[in-house]
Amino acid sequence: MGNYRKHWFTLIGVMIVCFSLLGYYGVEVYRTAPPIPQQVQTEDGRVLYTQEGILDGQTAWQSVGGMQLGSIWGHGAYQAPDWTADWLHRELLAWLELAAQQEYGKPFDQLDADGQAVLRARLKKEYRTNTFDAATGTMTVSKLREQAIARNVEYYSQLFSDAPQYQKTRESYAMKENTLPSAERRAQMAGFFFWTAWAAATERPADVGGGTGATYTNNWPHEPLIDNKPTAENMIWSIASVVLMIAGVGFLVWAWAFLGKHDEADPTPPLLDPLTRVPLTPSQRALGKYLVLVVALFIFQVMLGGFTAHYTVEGQQFYGIDVSQWFPYALVRTWHIQSALFWIATGFLAAGLFLAPLINGGKDPKYQKLGVDVLFWALFVVVAGSFIGNYLAIAQIMPPEWNFWLGHQGYEYVDLGRLWQIGKFAGIAFWLVLMARGVFPALLAPSGQDKNLLALLTFSIVAIGLFYGSGLFYGERTHLSVMEYWRWWVVHLWVEGFFEVFATTALAFIFSTLGLVSYRMATTASLASASLFMLGGIPGTFHHLYFSGTTTPVMAVGAAFSALEVVPLVVLGHEAWEHWRLKNKAPWMDNLKWPLMCFIAVAFWNMLGAGVFGFMINPPISLYYIQGLNTTPVHAHAALFGVYGFLALGFTLLVLRYIRPQLVFSERLMKTGFWWLNAGLVLMMFTSLLPIGLFQFHASVTHGLWYARSEEFLQQPFLETLRWVRTFGDVVFIVGALAVAWQVVSGVFGTRAPAAPTGASLAGAQR
Repeated sequence: MGNYRKHWFTLIGVMIVCFSLLGYYGVEVYRTAPPIPQQVQTEDGRVLYTQEGILDGQTAWQSVGGMQLGSIWGHGAYQAPDWTADWLHRELLAWLELAAQQEYGKPFDQLDADGQAVLRARLKKEYRTNTFDAATGTMTVSKLREQAIARNVEYYSQLFSDAPQYQKTRESYAMKENTLPSAERRAQMAGFFFWTAWAAATERPADVGGGTGATYTNNWPHEPLIDNKPTAENMIWSIASVVLMIAGVGFLVWAWAFLGKHDEADPTPPLLDPLTRVPLTPSQRALGKYLVLVVALFIFQVMLGGFTAHYTVEGQQFYGIDVSQWFPYALVRTWHIQSALFWIATGFLAAGLFLAPLINGGKDPKYQKLGVDVLFWALFVVVAGSFIGNYLAIAQIMPPEWNFWLGHQGYEYVDLGRLWQIGKFAGIAFWLVLMARGVFPALLAPSGQDKNLLALLTFSIVAIGLFYGSGLFYGERTHLSVMEYWRWWVVHLWVEGFFEVFATTALAFIFSTLGLVSYRMATTASLASASLFMLGGIPGTFHHLYFSGTTTPVMAVGAAFSALEVVPLVVLGHEAWEHWRLKNKAPWMDNLKWPLMCFIAVAFWNMLGAGVFGFMINPPISLYYIQGLNTTPVHAHAALFGVYGFLALGFTLLVLRYIRPQLVFSERLMKTGFWWLNAGLVLMMFTSLLPIGLFQFHASVTHGLWYARSEEFLQQPFLETLRWVRTFGDVVFIVGALAVAWQVVSGVFGTRAPAAPTGASLAGAQR
């Protein structure tokens, strides 16, 4: 550890404390998850649902795209309703109508104020009272509620079929005709929707984390009919998160001002690019196909993004052509998200494979090129297999029992079938092996050279290789709350945590190797950044689970620590400035101008997309009203593409520059690509997604989440116009993507590397 002992102890301490919190409260998620009754029965003992039937309904929901068609507990797509909020509101209205007819002999809206008040009071008492008997596993509903449930079952059974009276509604929700052909499975899916709504309306008992008058989902969604409103704890921890964020930013600025080494002189850069003096290895030469796969999937994803966005306007058609029966919204949105994850991950993997031989003294371990080739084709098979499986599942061609394993898991960001998920994990683990063959010998070799930065890079490589496996800890019929816990280990912790550390450390390693920054400063900055990322990022995983059947402590930990995720992002302007300065430090840095520009964009979008837009939705009181609204994709687009997308493109351009040493980036192509990508991202967010989200926010606060996601609200002409306006941003973005893709493809195929010169290894270049 040497001079970095305090930094290592800080990082290790942060990891121990934060993973302890994540694990301890993870056990609480298991213990306090909303129960799935063994039986849901009426007062006279007739069984409406069984636990197995509800879980069968969950698998039926997964098979139609799950979270890619509407959402459950606020998680999923934004065009169709949130099925939890929608079911609950429809059931409440049905109960009031039935009660009014039974008690007064006329419709509810014709009752006087006193009559309506009496029925609303009865409604709240009936729905918030917990009738689940833990001893018998039985939940009892009244005769009146049974009738309200039956009305909902009839509605959803027809909505998910091809019943002509709901064709217009399906179009508004971007659902294809006959979404779920089996009447039996439609009824089972309705049972699953009922259970999620029951958990959202029923107060949690004191012995399983309740006692504060809150439902299993902490009173989410906002539903005035039964007084679902933010809890006191929600308000308290929202205020606390803001205070902690301000305090964290303040302490960071003071620490940086007083403890930062501002007087250290920059090293004198070498006259020639050190990496051009290192001979290319066969495995590095084989990386060209990875770069082509990156941009191919990138273009595929971008085109699908425009296609998916257009469905929010026409629903079942693409400029008048009915394509929904073959490529419905749920399918193209699945492919859109999955292709993004695939190309971004491939860009990171390629960067690591490029570094491995350099770290190993400029040479390949035995059979390294074969390993690189095998990994590429394995990735290709996983991508193709998962996409075909998605198609067969949503088209309802695949047998139901195969769906989870080969088709569609139904969970956003991990939509691929479990077999393909295992294949992806095996591929990442194989990448870890290839990386270890290059990194570990250098790390373990006896040498007087400082290896702290290499040790941190090794840690991030191992974490990337292993932590994707957390997505295998749930199954097809796992409780929804438990599944959400493990899903966010992948989406938040693996991506936003360890990939962030890898990117920071890899860039620091490259820049220090190039002689542009001192090795000591690169190491210190990387260790400090890793501690800050992990401090907020690990327990901050819980900010996704506020309303997923968890208790107040989970909300408290998630709110407090996710606020700290913003802290390191406030100084990224300085990081961007430092990257900007690098391009003028040596004449040969002109060759790296555009990778550097991508890394500068990463710093900007990290601040805006992950910082500003992330914190916009992170406090519990904020997320209570806007979870599942178009404010969420504002953060998602700005953070996923703005940060990780530009990082992957930057790595792609960097690797391309070195495996094709004679390549000169086209200024025209790269200016168009870089600036049009940024402009397109700004336009799609600020002219469409954010305004729609803010209008929905007002509707959610005023009437409830059900209304903000309803056909009545979203199909207003003004909001339809805003969705059409997004086309301009999409077109600008597509032009930028095509320009970057053409630069990469022409670079890979148009300029071949000369015979490898003899020269210094990376270790020599560092010295």
